[in-house]
Amino acid sequence: MAKPLATSSTKSSIKKVYANSSSHARWWTWLGLALIILLADQFTKILVIGYYQLGDSTPVTPFFNLVRAHNSGAAFSFLANAGGWQRWFFTGIGVAAALFITWLLRQHAGQKLFAFAMACILGGAIGNVVDRVMYGYVVDFLDFYYAGWHFPAFNVADSAISIGAVCLIWDELRRVKKN
Repeated sequence: MAKPLATSSTKSSIKKVYANSSSHARWWTWLGLALIILLADQFTKILVIGYYQLGDSTPVTPFFNLVRAHNSGAAFSFLANAGGWQRWFFTGIGVAAALFITWLLRQHAGQKLFAFAMACILGGAIGNVVDRVMYGYVVDFLDFYYAGWHFPAFNVADSAISIGAVCLIWDELRRVKKN
């Protein structure tokens, strides 16, 4: 009688290889999404820098302007006038966050909503780190307003980070609901 070509341990090993390669492929997919966000962010900022001077504004709708603003602080210009040390402080935080998020993506690539959220945050964080390193500030250009009240100007990276944060909360609420 002929001996079977694949034993159960061989089949198990093959399944593990396919599972690992599938997870590995998903990990690269999420890194690809982060790269697309980074490229879109940097492309739009290059356009704004090329066509606008600091403080320029173009009305687009009754509630939205394209502007050129510089933010040397964090979200909503937190610590913007702190004297310059914040540039490297926020750059360091961004780099540390990017490394940690990359590790999380590799560990949890199969959790689609979580990985999508992390990829959005990663692409946005790196986009803003690039600005801080290159210019010493983050370039913002999306200005929404109503009746004289302006929401702080923001950019594609900030939008991606916000979308990622919302998805992260949504993912956690779904996880809690399951348990």
